[in-house]
Amino acid sequence: MWGKSKSGADKSSGTEVDTLIGEHTRVEGDIIFSGGLHVDGHVKGNVNTSQGGDSVLSISEVGCIEGEVNVASVLVNGTVKGNVHAMERIELGPKARVTGNVHYRLIEMAMGAEVNGNLVHSAEKENQVVSLKGEGKKKGKSGSV
Repeated sequence: MWGKSKSGADKSSGTEVDTLIGEHTRVEGDIIFSGGLHVDGHVKGNVNTSQGGDSVLSISEVGCIEGEVNVASVLVNGTVKGNVHAMERIELGPKARVTGNVHYRLIEMAMGAEVNGNLVHSAEKENQVVSLKGEGKKKGKSGSV
């Protein structure tokens, strides 16, 4: 789940790491990236993707982000102090520590991961219509039948 191949590709997502923030590096300010971003250091600012598509943020067990995260796929095994918005999926490793709300479509959480906030599931489509069993009626986002 957390290993890298020799080519720098993340095995779990198939996305290459385009940007690396090293363990002894501290970044103060917002980061906007595309592709893959791997954080071993400390980021004090928001982390966003410039395009929602295939962006992947991975945070190692020594990595830390203090700020809001808005990325398609997030792999956390370190610390995030702020809300996380994973538009596609989030994987929380055994040493993950998130202080803030986690918004996700798909989630994978290892034993030992910690979230101090709310887990908020986001449907694939906001106006998804669900048919009720045997009644032939439809239920919309407002919850009325």
